[in-house]
Amino acid sequence: MTPPDAPHNRWSDLDRPPLNVTALRRGLLRPDALWSELEVVETTGSTNSDLAERARSGSLAEGTVLVAEEQTAGRGRLERSWTAPPRSGLFFSVYLEPGDVPVERWGWVPLLAGVAAATGLAKSAGVDTALKWPNDLLVTVEGEERKAGGILGEFAGDGIVVGLGINVSLRADELPAPTAGSLVLAGAVSTDRETLLRAVLRSLEHWYGEWKAADGDASASGLQAAYTAGCATLDRTVRAELPGGNSLVGQAVAIDGDGRLVLSTEGGLQQPVSAGDIVHLRGAAGGLT
Repeated sequence: MTPPDAPHNRWSDLDRPPLNVTALRRGLLRPDALWSELEVVETTGSTNSDLAERARSGSLAEGTVLVAEEQTAGRGRLERSWTAPPRSGLFFSVYLEPGDVPVERWGWVPLLAGVAAATGLAKSAGVDTALKWPNDLLVTVEGEERKAGGILGEFAGDGIVVGLGINVSLRADELPAPTAGSLVLAGAVSTDRETLLRAVLRSLEHWYGEWKAADGDASASGLQAAYTAGCATLDRTVRAELPGGNSLVGQAVAIDGDGRLVLSTEGGLQQPVSAGDIVHLRGAAGGLT
């Protein structure tokens, strides 16, 4: 390990080698593939912000992937910050143009990315990754649910930029919060970031293709069922902290056709929630999440 005051360079932590962009391009950029361009940068503020700016200028092709070895101003939902040591995770954004899919169905794209990430990580890292509605990736560390990743989608130009941040090799003393986790702490069989990134992007390409082929119909494409099967929020009592400062407590009973979380509240009313922060109060895993 390099002393903390030593100058940083791309080989300063030999446990965390830099990504091989040539190998990634060779494995992902094919004539018939969704992915059209892949760039790896040493550091940036936010890959989402970078791609969104390019999309708004009209200079971005669908299937562009931007990966950062380090993000200094990574963003989550509600403008929360996302930071991690260099090369300790996967920090990347993709640009998608759903085209003829009705815009009202585009809200499924971040949920689609969650299904793709969970599926890809299960295969490549051997870690059971669950989904916390709407945008968190959960792993189990020492019997507790921990957040190991997050997803952020935003409209830009003629499409949508979807960013993913996944903690891969963060050690216990590097975690930003007691509720955070990483793949290595969850017992991953592989923390090779190139393997993980290829798996997630190939899974994302598969699910995006299925969803587009069904004209964005989450039920017909199998996306709604896949998200429901992997969602740790369902069948639990939760508190939804809603925009505007209100909150709603109920049992999470379904993900509806619009990707909303349906809560069964007191009196038997079923209330769909389209946006908000979800707190797991109790349920199958117990405790507060």
